[in-house]
Amino acid sequence: GFGPAQYVEALATRNHERPDQPLSLYVHLPFCNTICYYCACNKVLTKDHGRSAKYIRYVDREIALVAALIEGAPPVVQLHWGGGTPTFLSRDEMATLMRALRSRFAFAADAEVSIEVDPRKVEPDTIVYLGELGFNRLSVGIQDFDPEVQAAVNRIQSEAETRAVMDAARRSGFVSVNADLIYGLPKQTVEGFSATLDRVIDASPDRIALYSYAHVPHLFKPQRRIAVADLPPPQSKLAILALAIEKLTDAGYVYIGMDHFAKPTDELAVAQRERKLHRNFQGYSTKPDCDLIAFGISAIGKVGAAYTANVKTLDEYYARLDAQTLPVMRGVVLDADDLLRRDVIQKLMCNFDL
Repeated sequence: GFGPAQYVEALATRNHERPDQPLSLYVHLPFCNTICYYCACNKVLTKDHGRSAKYIRYVDREIALVAALIEGAPPVVQLHWGGGTPTFLSRDEMATLMRALRSRFAFAADAEVSIEVDPRKVEPDTIVYLGELGFNRLSVGIQDFDPEVQAAVNRIQSEAETRAVMDAARRSGFVSVNADLIYGLPKQTVEGFSATLDRVIDASPDRIALYSYAHVPHLFKPQRRIAVADLPPPQSKLAILALAIEKLTDAGYVYIGMDHFAKPTDELAVAQRERKLHRNFQGYSTKPDCDLIAFGISAIGKVGAAYTANVKTLDEYYARLDAQTLPVMRGVVLDADDLLRRDVIQKLMCNFDL
């Protein structure tokens, strides 16, 4: 029962009640040219850059439709490009997309502008280019450096190429570099993950996200290539998590919420100390008062008491936008009880007390 009309209504309510409230923007860029077996993201496997060029043209249309419904010039304090592999895009496509966003939204001078990067698919000079486009935060996918684990999930990635990307980001003035790790992957052991943690700590990212692998092959087809027998048993998975918490905190990282770690001087750690931490669809954040406007297939947004989700396939997305219709597939408007529960959940996830 939630579609484009309800999204328009949510934006109209925002215009009336809180037109100056800051915005967070998200763009889903689904393209990958290789498959990682653990992946649960909505993705399009291709090597054809003609497909991404077309997609950017349609995302531009969606941006134009939504921006026209937002009155005033509320400041954009966050922008995140996720995927898929955002750096699958050519430089021209990246520049086109960034122009589309900046020409229609007013970015704050100190906006957090972040992008997810696969170190196997990006050269250090591309990181320099991302800095020139205005990105100032980088999230690097690592998952695990153990060769056996990498082979089991079809993601062969050397420490050297990972460090090269992180070093390039620092030289290019990125203010924060995040490393993504996953525990519970096939062939993973306490000893093997301990070695990965040592190498990650030595690379010294500003933040570390440590996610639990959820094996749900009935929902995500690539996971069917993972042998259940290769997954660590529950007690080993818990031991890996306990080890990670111990090693990372001993190395000086602050344990943030449920699955993040940050250096004590990082904004996330400061926000946690000041009880200003927030959680949104991208993870923990320091911006609690933003509406989240999301673009692209399967993108999820939040406007006030409304959550929205876009259609999942390229064909549906293009058809909606060809008809000048917003690509919202479904959503929900929270009632008073939902809002109370949301507040309770936020406080428990961020502060661990209520």
